[in-house]
Amino acid sequence: MANTVHNFGHKLKAITPLGGYDAQVDAFPGLTITERPDRALASLAARQGSEEQAASAAKGLLGMALPGPAAWSSAGDFTAWWMGPDLWMVDAPHDTHELLASQVKEAVGDAASVVEQTDGWCRFDFEGSRSLDVLERLTNANLRAAEAGVATRTSIEHVGCFVLCLEAGNKFAIIGPRSSAASLHHALVALAKSVI
Repeated sequence: MANTVHNFGHKLKAITPLGGYDAQVDAFPGLTITERPDRALASLAARQGSEEQAASAAKGLLGMALPGPAAWSSAGDFTAWWMGPDLWMVDAPHDTHELLASQVKEAVGDAASVVEQTDGWCRFDFEGSRSLDVLERLTNANLRAAEAGVATRTSIEHVGCFVLCLEAGNKFAIIGPRSSAASLHHALVALAKSVI
């Protein structure tokens, strides 16, 4: 009996946090809510006693200093935001940095712990003149006072999220756990429908 080789022709394609093959976009007058599955994420935690070494190595890779509390910063392809004492999330385009966690770990070595986070989070961008009208009803964070570069940890519909102010009063990124993507999206869209 001859050995048979089966070619099942698997053509796998990743799905977004909302379960689609393409990013979900919801448009309202003065507001667009866009799912952003195109980002790679990695957490970076400086190890005790190696905080300065980790920060210096990260700066060498990212081309910028790691941001301080309640802030985010970017340079080139990279964005990073403060998540807690000596803890940051690093973000980059997935198409060019699919192995972001490995890149960061190679740069920081034993000075920090790095964990792949891409599939653990979802992101929705809020953009438009009505952004704040909706966001201020979703969270008690004072986003009307936020300038570009502010990163706020808050709760939206009982889901712990980060809100990054990308452009004061007009553009924000909401990052939450992927396991809550559908609930978070439903809350964002339902409130937008009721406000606008």
